[in-house]
Amino acid sequence: MAERPIVIYGDPVLREVTQPVGEIDREVKDLVSDMVDTLKSARGLGLAASQVGAAKRLFIVDLTAIDVNGSLKVFINPEIVETEGEIEMEEGCLSFPDMYLKITRPERVKVRATDLDGNRFEMSADGVSARAILHEYDHTQGKLFVDYLSPLARTLIRGRLRKLAAAS
Repeated sequence: MAERPIVIYGDPVLREVTQPVGEIDREVKDLVSDMVDTLKSARGLGLAASQVGAAKRLFIVDLTAIDVNGSLKVFINPEIVETEGEIEMEEGCLSFPDMYLKITRPERVKVRATDLDGNRFEMSADGVSARAILHEYDHTQGKLFVDYLSPLARTLIRGRLRKLAAAS
């Protein structure tokens, strides 16, 4: 299909709680196809629909760049069923170019969603896969990875965030 521009921090769509996807029609399939092209071009691990300006409750995760056994997964109307543990790791976001921050998240996650063929599925993930799922799920809720920072850490990056917001 085609790449779409990635929405940068400061755009209000990133703070929107997304709308559930109803029918998985041509529009949704085209959106996912565009998201795949966009993600591959950006060399990211995940992308939420809101990051390309569509406030729909869906995201994709593609760990093939770091895991030869990985595959691209589509999560439509995802729900986090449970989380377990806690781990701090460096994390980035395509909507925050060149910004990498240490973020604490659950170590394991169980998620329920629908795939592009309309099949409901449930999967468990840990490590980078869990982190990517949780990060992209947050986008569907209007939450950003900088929201996990302490007030002090947020103060330290305030100038960088202002520059991003001004450029968007």
